[in-house]
Amino acid sequence: MKKHIVCIASEHKGNEFLEECQNAEWFVTLVTRKKLLDEPWVWTALNDVKTVENNASVDDYVRAITNIAGTRPIDRVVGLDEFDVVTAARAREHLQLGGMTYSHAVRFRDKYAMRNIANEAGIACPDYICPLNPVQIDAFLDRVPAPWIVKPRHEVSAFGIRKCETKEQVWEVLNDLDNRNNWRDHPSQFLIEKFIEGDVFHVDSVVHEGKVVAAGVSRYGRPPFSVSHYGGVFTTSIVEYGSKERKELEKLNTKLLKAFKYEEGVTHGEFLRGKDDGKFYLLEVACRVGGAYIANVLDNACGFNLWREWAKLSVADKEHPYEKPKVRKEYAGVALALSKDEEPDTSHYTDPEIVYRVKKPKHVGLIFHSPDKQRVDDLLEEYTRRISDDFLAVAPAKERYDD
Repeated sequence: MKKHIVCIASEHKGNEFLEECQNAEWFVTLVTRKKLLDEPWVWTALNDVKTVENNASVDDYVRAITNIAGTRPIDRVVGLDEFDVVTAARAREHLQLGGMTYSHAVRFRDKYAMRNIANEAGIACPDYICPLNPVQIDAFLDRVPAPWIVKPRHEVSAFGIRKCETKEQVWEVLNDLDNRNNWRDHPSQFLIEKFIEGDVFHVDSVVHEGKVVAAGVSRYGRPPFSVSHYGGVFTTSIVEYGSKERKELEKLNTKLLKAFKYEEGVTHGEFLRGKDDGKFYLLEVACRVGGAYIANVLDNACGFNLWREWAKLSVADKEHPYEKPKVRKEYAGVALALSKDEEPDTSHYTDPEIVYRVKKPKHVGLIFHSPDKQRVDDLLEEYTRRISDDFLAVAPAKERYDD
């Protein structure tokens, strides 16, 4: 009997992961929400599909996966989306399968836990406090200069972040949260953190047996917080090979993953370089593939696909050990934005360095690839302007991912 992997996807993503599992001759089951059945899944890679309700809880997913185990033994459970990481860990523990435990997975979801672990390892974070005690909150606001941000401990993509310039604004936010009278919005589910202006970088890693075997280092054009709250074109591109900042980030990322005791899989870590002090600070780290087509950028620039490498790691065993990828050193970047058109036509964008066009309703996006970093930078600057002129739409910032 083929070995069996169950893949949880509460959002449409991970087709390359599913394909790679099928290529390894595993029996592949997808568990997803009913409303996602019309999405362009790679159906030829799937042996079975099970659905849960669109508002399914973690317990609903675990129950569905347990029922799957009743018809065919399960060897692996993997969560493909940020929110699925903890769900998969709960399912593995319930079925007593190998893999990351629930308590370990939470470290990569809870920004309070992240910062505590990083601080203990000597990795700098912006000054922060979990708002539990009014006296401690006031002492923090007196000690740490404004501005501050109030941010959810468990959200993604800069959702739910509020920037505050005065103590009164901080207390207004906290009181509003407390008055909602639900646990998800309780003030203790948030952090108060010093707002530091600067450039934001991300390091995307493939980790095998506790060692980083491949990584991409990139810099966002504008910080995700700025794009999420004020609109505009999102960009990110590969940092110059051999540069001081790249070496420093690679070293910092390795130290971070060691502190988190991460052994096997992929990670997406974000670091801020302070404008005033030039120092790197940890913003967050996740044990999944980064969003916004980052995997496609690295595939073109570096020659490895994060989704496929993650799948290979997930299905590797003694008979079929994992082989680390060969990494090349070229450059790529992505420009991505909301579009005012349902299906934007980018056929008039004809530069030969365009290697990928995003096909998603109400979105416009292009990936550029070149052996020349300056050429990629120039194209990102040019197409940021062109996309803004031709297609750009701006939506109100969402408070929650599922709003």
